[in-house]
Amino acid sequence: MAYDQELAQDVRALLAGRGDVVEKPMFGGLGFMVSGHLAVCAGHTRELLVRVGPDAYAEARARPGTRDFVMGDRTAKGWVIVDPTSLDSEAQLERWVERGVAFAASLPPK
Repeated sequence: MAYDQELAQDVRALLAGRGDVVEKPMFGGLGFMVSGHLAVCAGHTRELLVRVGPDAYAEARARPGTRDFVMGDRTAKGWVIVDPTSLDSEAQLERWVERGVAFAASLPPK
């Protein structure tokens, strides 16, 4: 699996207190599912895919160190990739993980 092991461990530690988290390989990374919905995914070279939802997409995308999540020729609205430069501190990582978890937790459980 081509995901950043250290990033995955950091995300795992942030989610350790939740009982509804499942890890799943996806998108070439390690996804963290909350109540059956993907919240964040640890990618390669310490990139983090974050599910922010369509309503928060523009604001999240306007933040420094983010870019679109593109699959094939389509941009996935509601998702952003956060570059390692915006995950330098534990607080930065925690804020992004919390955003992904908040959106995933707002959806009906699967």
